Amino acid sequence: MQIARFSTLVLAAVLASPALYSAFVTHDLEVRSALLRLLIAIPVAAIMLAFVRSLASGYERTNGAKKPIHAEAVAGEPLGRRATDG
Repeated sequence: MQIARFSTLVLAAVLASPALYSAFVTHDLEVRSALLRLLIAIPVAAIMLAFVRSLASGYERTNGAKKPIHAEAVAGEPLGRRATDG
């Protein structure tokens, strides 16, 4: 889990944006409270993105590290050649 990633900080800012807006634009909320909500949102965003990354990690491309399983290896017998193949 990487907390200092740009995507984590952007997601945390989006999650805390209502509090930040209330603190810095409308002045309805104390700045300390808004920044505390931002600090709470950072690990929450890191956990959310780590979950998404773990789901997507199974779909990574491997650069020839594993050879694909061919149909004849699964069925146990080789495939016949087509009559059009020369």
